[in-house]
Amino acid sequence: MPSIHQSIARIMNRLARTWLLPYRKVTASTRVLPSFIIIGTQKGGTTSLFHYLSQHPQLLPSYRKEVHYFDGGLKPERDNFARGERWYRSNFPLRRHVAADQQTFEASPMYVFHPLAPQRIQELLPNAKLILLLREPTERALSHYFHQSRKGRETLAVMDALQKEEERLAPALGQKNYNNQSFRHFSYKLRGHYAEQIRRYQALFPKENILVLGSEQFFSDPHTALKKVFEFVGVDTEFQVSNLSARNVGSNRKSVDNDVYQYLKDYFQSHNEELFQLMDDDFGW
Repeated sequence: MPSIHQSIARIMNRLARTWLLPYRKVTASTRVLPSFIIIGTQKGGTTSLFHYLSQHPQLLPSYRKEVHYFDGGLKPERDNFARGERWYRSNFPLRRHVAADQQTFEASPMYVFHPLAPQRIQELLPNAKLILLLREPTERALSHYFHQSRKGRETLAVMDALQKEEERLAPALGQKNYNNQSFRHFSYKLRGHYAEQIRRYQALFPKENILVLGSEQFFSDPHTALKKVFEFVGVDTEFQVSNLSARNVGSNRKSVDNDVYQYLKDYFQSHNEELFQLMDDDFGW
C-alpha cells in the first residue's frame, strides 16, 4: 500500500497536470518532440527504464510516462492519436528549457504491439531512436495475466484465459479494431510474437535506430544496460544512476501449475527461434 505521503504526492501531481494542461496545449508549437521512445514491451521493465533514464541530467522525460499517442490511448471512447500533433507536443518541455546537449523522451509499451504505431511514429519522427525491452515471453504472459486479474478485468483461470485467447481476440483482429479492450487486455500470448513486431519497425526505421535489450539482463546488470542506452541515444555514458529500485512490480503473483508453463513454453518455442534468428542473438530463453 502506498504511504500517505506517496498518495498526497500523486494527488498533487495529478492536479498539477490538470491545471497546466491548457497552458501546455496553447504553447504546443514551442515544445520539442522526443528524440527517442521506449516502445515496449508491456511487463518488460519499461517503467523502471523510464525512471532510471529520467535521472540523467541530459534526458528530460515526458510529463507523463505513458503518453499513448501513437497507439490511440487506453480508453476506447477517446482516440489520443485523433487529438493531433499539438496534443502530443503538449506532453513535452518547452524548447527554450531544453539545452543543446539535452533530449526528451517517452515510454509507451503498447507501441511495439500496436500494428499502426510504427507507421505513425515514422511519419512524425522519421529519425527517432527506438528502445525495446524484451522479457522472456512465458513470464511476460503470466505477469500480464496477473496484472489483468489484479485490475479486475480477468475472471478466467490462467489456463482457460490462455487457451481462449484466440477466440477472444478474433473479432478485434478480424475488424482491425486495435482499440478493442480484448485486444489490449487479453493478448497474453500474441504480445510475445516479438519477431513479427520488430519486423514492422525494421521495415520503416534503419536497424541502427533500434536498440533491443533483454529484460532479464537489464535487471540483473542495470548499469551495463544503461550504459548501452546512453551510448545509443548519445549522452554521457559515465553517468551513474543512483536510484535503481524496480518500478511497477506486480504484487498478486501466485504459483502456476507446471502444465501452464509447459503449454506456454511449447507455444513460444517457434516464436523465440524466429526472434533469435532475426536478431542473431540468443536471449537465453
